[in-house]
Amino acid sequence: MPTAEISVLSIDAGTTGVTALVVTEDGRIDSRGYEEFPQHYPEPGWVEHAPEEIWQATLAACRTALGRASATPRCVGITNQRETAVLWDRRTLAAPRPAIVWQDRRTAAICDRLREHEPRVSQLTGLRLDPYFTGTKLTWMAENSDAWAGVLSGEVAVGTVDSYLVARLTGGARHVTDPSNASRTLLYDIVAGGWSDEMCELFGVPRAALPELVPNYGEIARTDPGSFLGLDLPISGLAGDQQSALFGQTCLSPGDTKCTYGTGSFILVNTGGEPVRSDAGLLTTVAWQDPGGALTYALEGAIFVTGAAVQWLRDGLGVIGTAAESEALARTVPDSGGVVFVPALTGLGAPYWDPEARGAITGITRGTTRAHLVRATLEAIAYEVRDIAETMPGLTVLKVDGGASANDLLMQLQADQLGVPVERPAIQETTALGAAFLAGLGTGVWSSPDELRKTWRLDRRFTPGERDEAAYDQWKRAVSRVTARP
Repeated sequence: MPTAEISVLSIDAGTTGVTALVVTEDGRIDSRGYEEFPQHYPEPGWVEHAPEEIWQATLAACRTALGRASATPRCVGITNQRETAVLWDRRTLAAPRPAIVWQDRRTAAICDRLREHEPRVSQLTGLRLDPYFTGTKLTWMAENSDAWAGVLSGEVAVGTVDSYLVARLTGGARHVTDPSNASRTLLYDIVAGGWSDEMCELFGVPRAALPELVPNYGEIARTDPGSFLGLDLPISGLAGDQQSALFGQTCLSPGDTKCTYGTGSFILVNTGGEPVRSDAGLLTTVAWQDPGGALTYALEGAIFVTGAAVQWLRDGLGVIGTAAESEALARTVPDSGGVVFVPALTGLGAPYWDPEARGAITGITRGTTRAHLVRATLEAIAYEVRDIAETMPGLTVLKVDGGASANDLLMQLQADQLGVPVERPAIQETTALGAAFLAGLGTGVWSSPDELRKTWRLDRRFTPGERDEAAYDQWKRAVSRVTARP
């Protein structure tokens, strides 16, 4: 029988905070810690993080989780906000400039400048030429930041948040990333399975500055006790947050599909050992790579603003006091009263891909109340996910996770709009759980991916009811008003 003494530490470095979980061998959470870190908005459309603040939040979250744990974990897994571009000094580990966050839209002009190369970029990387991805952020740094001189001299490393955290955890001993994160940079050849010299040249990034590529599980590095809370543990799992959630949901077979509702929402479908291309605005990405080198791929639909729209209602408008209030308030009205909210607060992702699109609220009348606006926000999330799901043929069930998946009204709206069941697991922090699973596989806590399937437990299944097609048509018309793209 599994025992709670065997456990794994998972670090989930998200967009607004760091979660640390200690996960037991039977897939349960022994303890947790969480620490927010500041968001910085120096100019409209710009989003930055201070890497040191991410690191301090990581230490605080891990300290809390470890302090509450029943035993010291055997190993560490890391998952992270993807696409965010980070620079740090290889010797001191200090960051010479702020990180540019995945939500940041400052590189729209660079994308336009390079637009003639988009077919080749998509062919090699599976991605689109969009400010979302790391490569254009690095181009911007090369053209606008004094810190880039250190990159060219070799003194400054280039990476994503996973790479930065491994550097900090190991005291600078390792500069690595995995294919799931690398495949989000615009610099990785998804077929060849390595950094692309052609893409590095296009975006002006010296290949020598990039991390070494390692599999998603196995012994990747070891923590330095002097840097990380006195612990000497193997770092044995590494994955971008959405691929980690796919793994945590045990979507291990082709066709298995999940949606994570976080700051944005991300729908991924496992496509197996061959990259599948989409003509409908989906991204082809690496899901994970095993220690033997075999790659598993996914198709992804990325929505930039979903949970962040609820946060905006709370922090920007003061319409609600807490995000949790949204469900109860939305239930006080039978529908949105004709109000439609397009939450293009940082442009539109899949399937529209318009970085210049901006948010809009339509259908307001004298009878509109804050309850209608809140309900319209929840409906918008369901519509955005439907927009993507309709480009994924063969969807039979959607596994869901992330903070907003706790909202029963939203999940029922989602099932209604998709016309397929929505399944919510007992543990909704599947992003962190996936990193724990990968790390445990890498050290023998679990013997095989199939063993992980037994740990998945259903919390609730939402069966689809009547679908409001008229409301969805209103949504599509509202979207057409904020974007010039088809």
